[in-house]
Amino acid sequence: MTQATAITYPLAVRGAVLRSTGSATPYVDSRPLTIEDLALQAPGPHEVLVRIEAAGLCHSDLSVINGSRPRPLPMLLGHEAAGIVEDLGQAVSDLERGQRVVMVFLPRCGECAGCSTDGRRPCERGSATNAAGTLLDGGHRITAPGPQVQHHLGVSGFATHAVVDRRSVVPVDADVPAPVAAVLGCALLTGGGAVLNVRRPTRSDSVAVVGLGGVGMAALITARALGVERLVAIDHLPEKLARASQLGATEVHTPEEAADRGVTADLVIEAAGHPRAFETAVSATAVGGTMVTVGLPAPGDVSSIEPLGITAGARSIVGSYLGSAVPDRDIPLYVDLWRAGRLDVEALVSASIGLDDVNAAMDSLAAGHAVRQVITF
Repeated sequence: MTQATAITYPLAVRGAVLRSTGSATPYVDSRPLTIEDLALQAPGPHEVLVRIEAAGLCHSDLSVINGSRPRPLPMLLGHEAAGIVEDLGQAVSDLERGQRVVMVFLPRCGECAGCSTDGRRPCERGSATNAAGTLLDGGHRITAPGPQVQHHLGVSGFATHAVVDRRSVVPVDADVPAPVAAVLGCALLTGGGAVLNVRRPTRSDSVAVVGLGGVGMAALITARALGVERLVAIDHLPEKLARASQLGATEVHTPEEAADRGVTADLVIEAAGHPRAFETAVSATAVGGTMVTVGLPAPGDVSSIEPLGITAGARSIVGSYLGSAVPDRDIPLYVDLWRAGRLDVEALVSASIGLDDVNAAMDSLAAGHAVRQVITF
């Protein structure tokens, strides 16, 4: 660990701020995210200052930009990140300066009814403060001229530094590279968690993944790490299907091909967040099987399914937020699988970019070409 050095607050930082939604595409021209000089106030008693090393771009960020996931604005975006602890609130005694931590976008207060369900239900307090744009204690630590800049999901990782609640980070050993650590905090917790926590498959079960972005690919490599022998990948884009084959998929199909060929699996993960993907996933669920949906469609989106097929086929449909994860429990498990060479997290990172490239990277994400682009600082 590094020696403590005095930090002067407010601390000057740079970050990507969204001030309005509905910008025209391409974003590289309209630039909805502006790189701004900001300041961070000192961490509160139960908070930490983290120097961000890597931050992944996720559809949940894009959904705020395009307005399909309304959030209070202006907001410093980014919720999948990793970095080094540089300062500690006076009540934080279980972390040290110099430790690498994974940021977690849904903190768990440990006291509400949701926190008593072993990950099955989200934390009520964490969900409320995420929606409000604050940290878990209800406060703000970002300052800038003009309206209050909000925190994104308790993280705001598209910046050189972040102040977050202690319950928004999980420490990892120094041998875990920062881009790997960042992806653990959302893609693996969400996609991998749908496999590990909701209906863990056996080797003889078949698993299908619908939607092959970062979360879907994370579900795929997690199923492979568990030794599942039949892995089906479904997506519209040929490059995504080719990548899935490289990552261990034994079958690849477009949604139309999957429907025409009657492809089914015992466990189906829907990771696209689109109503047609939801329908594809239900159709691909075998008799007696389970479909787990982790994608986040826009509010008001509607899917059409036949209820008789659910009842007569004894099929289950389960919603899972953040992969029904308990981060303190699950992240060390993913690290162990990665360290053992069974979980190819590095393969999820399709590009490394700078903070100034974030708008162009959002175009790539919107077009469906990216798996996980990671900002490195």
